Amino acid sequence: MSVRGVGSGARAPINSTAPRAGLRTAAHAQHKHQPTNQPTKPPTPRAKAQHRGFVPMARPVSSSTAKAMSVVVVALLLAASSSAVLAVHDYGDALRKSILFFEGQRSGRLPPTQRLRWRQDSAIHDGADAGVDLTGGYYDAGDNVKFGFPMAFTATLISWGLIDFGRSFGAHESDARAALRWATDYLLKATSTPGVVYVQVGDASRDHACWERPEDMDTPRTVYKVDASHPGSDVAAETAAALAAASIVFREGGGDPGYAARLLERAVEVFAFADAHRGAYSGSLRDAVCPCYCDYDGYQDELLWGAAWLHRASRRREYREYIKRNEVALGASVSINEFGWDNKHAGINVLISKEVLMGKDEYFRSFRENADNFICSLLPGISGHPQIQYSPGGLLFKVGNSNMQHVTSLSFLLLAYSNYLSHADARVSCGSGASAASPVQLRRVAKRQVDYILGDNPLRMSYMVGYGPRYPLRIHHRASSLPSVSAHPARIGCKAGAAYYGSPRPNPNLLVGAVVGGPSNSTDAFPDARAVFQQSEPTTYINAPLLALLAYFSQHPDPAQH
Repeated sequence: MSVRGVGSGARAPINSTAPRAGLRTAAHAQHKHQPTNQPTKPPTPRAKAQHRGFVPMARPVSSSTAKAMSVVVVALLLAASSSAVLAVHDYGDALRKSILFFEGQRSGRLPPTQRLRWRQDSAIHDGADAGVDLTGGYYDAGDNVKFGFPMAFTATLISWGLIDFGRSFGAHESDARAALRWATDYLLKATSTPGVVYVQVGDASRDHACWERPEDMDTPRTVYKVDASHPGSDVAAETAAALAAASIVFREGGGDPGYAARLLERAVEVFAFADAHRGAYSGSLRDAVCPCYCDYDGYQDELLWGAAWLHRASRRREYREYIKRNEVALGASVSINEFGWDNKHAGINVLISKEVLMGKDEYFRSFRENADNFICSLLPGISGHPQIQYSPGGLLFKVGNSNMQHVTSLSFLLLAYSNYLSHADARVSCGSGASAASPVQLRRVAKRQVDYILGDNPLRMSYMVGYGPRYPLRIHHRASSLPSVSAHPARIGCKAGAAYYGSPRPNPNLLVGAVVGGPSNSTDAFPDARAVFQQSEPTTYINAPLLALLAYFSQHPDPAQH
């Protein structure tokens, strides 16, 4: 038994080949992306990066220089906030590509509509040793493991974007729904056994010791689960949130009401399990999920998050009462400047604030106050929070790995909140002595971050693969960096892939739409190097919140319009 608790018509294929260029090499490195609101724990030996020939970064700046830089950044961002210049980017094209990225992350048997044809079927027996079908779903990043926690968060964020901005997706809405359904179909499989949530497929340590295509992988496809004896309220409640949010997407807009009902019913069951058997999944499965996706912030926020989405999807009074009753106990106002796969606090407050701003529920007024405080912490010239900074080029950054996950998720919350404020004809109050911020200001800050990703930055580099004239060529991604099966039919073994990993050549397969981790400090620097995974690795949860941003700005390129 390999299950572990504790102890629409065919589309034209895309076969792109990246141009060739040279770069200094670096040795094999592993990942993952730890949140930044908690002290970073030392990585295990397998996860520790060991660089050889690393591209040097700029020296740390002095405190006086840093202060001068911050003044410049504020000036740049405020200038952007005061201008009404129409966008020059093709946000619609970027949206199409950002959705396409998810096809490159697919696991399982690929459908006839698959457009990234250099990918083929993979992991088609996942779960078989445990007597359960766990095929499908997404690889989270540049490896071949299926991590349930970030996959569920990815689904929740795609859903939220479609719920609030679905009309802006236009012709791309059906593809976005297909990307969402690829995740939710898997999550339904992972929750098909009552009282059990299957949370991971693949031994991360063994997988990260290899550099091989998903089509070739021969590392153990170990199945990990949480249950009553080995709780995982965080991953279970996030899964419930994903299913509940997706049920709204498929229920509305002439979708699939039968599928929506199934999603909501399952969400109710999974949330009840998460609440009844409380505990963090990294306590039950530490050796399997750490250091990759440890729960550093506890499970409490996911319980509130799951309840909030169930309330929005079902309108059942029990979830409204649950939220209010547990607001203090589960820490609704804690660490509200953070939002990502591990910390949902800011998202909880923004999501629930809609009820207040729409005049539907004064019961939740405290959540709006928390949301206002969070939004103010992001605004240049107002924010004094040490974890919210802007680079000289205007990029919001937080110390740690994979900075673009913060850029896209926090920018999405700015856009969502601006939407709620606009409909309520309201503004954000940033405390005594501070001027209130308008919804237009929030949208301008969000748009500035999107434009930075697409190329409006000091390097004039798009951080989305395949968008613009210059973009990363050597991303940290196994399938993209190794020859496709059609180009190289013979198997490429675990260690044989190291030659491709260390090659200075660009990746042979273009993972169109992938947004990499990007600059990770105040210098706006970016080494286009495969080994620097902190900056060169894409993830599903970087792209997920970006979809709605691109959709919105494709229809409203001037932030002053709404």
